[in-house]
Amino acid sequence: MTVHRPRGVAVAGCRIGFVGAGGVARRHAGMLAEFDDTRLISVTDVDPDRARSFATDFGLRAVPDAQAVLDSGVDAVYVCVPPFAHGPVELRVAEAGAALFVEKPLGLDAATAETIAERLEQTGVVASVGHHWRYSPAVGWAREVLADHDVRLLMGAWLDKIPPVSWWANRSRSGGQVIEQAIHVLDLARLLVGEVAEVHAFADGRPPDSPGTTDFDVDGATVANLRFRDGAVGTLAATCLLRWKHRAGLEICADGLALTLTEDALEMRNGDAAPQMRPIDPEGAKRAADRAFVDAVLGRGEDLRTPYSDALRTHRLACAIARSAREGAPVRLPEAHDVLR
Repeated sequence: MTVHRPRGVAVAGCRIGFVGAGGVARRHAGMLAEFDDTRLISVTDVDPDRARSFATDFGLRAVPDAQAVLDSGVDAVYVCVPPFAHGPVELRVAEAGAALFVEKPLGLDAATAETIAERLEQTGVVASVGHHWRYSPAVGWAREVLADHDVRLLMGAWLDKIPPVSWWANRSRSGGQVIEQAIHVLDLARLLVGEVAEVHAFADGRPPDSPGTTDFDVDGATVANLRFRDGAVGTLAATCLLRWKHRAGLEICADGLALTLTEDALEMRNGDAAPQMRPIDPEGAKRAADRAFVDAVLGRGEDLRTPYSDALRTHRLACAIARSAREGAPVRLPEAHDVLR
């Protein structure tokens, strides 16, 4: 795919707008404000007070809607909205020719993301997704190590609590834990092991206890078996039953090699010797993802590690697991050549 710079992009810097002014958008804004080649221009949010507070804190303008963000003269738009709000915003940004940074997940279902991916393919604008773990040097080292080994087993987990946002525990608004949270682990599974051919998932069908709340309907626990195209097998376990974030990451076993990857560190063992360790800096990885996006928008970098077309494959996988758990049957994923590149 030929990628085009946004129409009229400022040579001296990247002008950025935000759709969504929540915590994730604030994190991006704080990092982007530190770059000497970016300008934060405008922000909109369904809560006008939140948009105004964001604008005051970061020195930009609060505007009424996404179209007003585009009309404010931006080169790129960060879309930091809940899963249920994806779709119209991305299509409007793509049509305007602005670059696009989308926070995961890409939507509640695969169909929404497919529609967006098709439009992005047609317009050729820069489009990246916030799977920031890919930007950790330790993950790069893991890829180098695994390139010389035949991976046979993967075990992924996301063991956590319900995030403190009103929409998260409602399946029709978040998509459920696998789509909204554990998708980070699934993205690493694809990166380090390869494409998944088939999944078979089970869920407990019971939302976490929450006194006084009636609209919680996400599963409290989900497990999935994964069959990779190259013959490896894997599992994913996810729960939101806890009151704290217990663990998120994965373990990989190959012939004579074991890797354990968490949000904080990578450990490799290949025998009786002491394990080799690599620290992981989550904030550094998030900053690197923003840096790579800005460089791509300005036409001076080719380090986008999760273009929208690739993130679509991870989203398909998460949606397949959610569907399998819902229907109680295995789900096959499309061949790689059937997925937009």
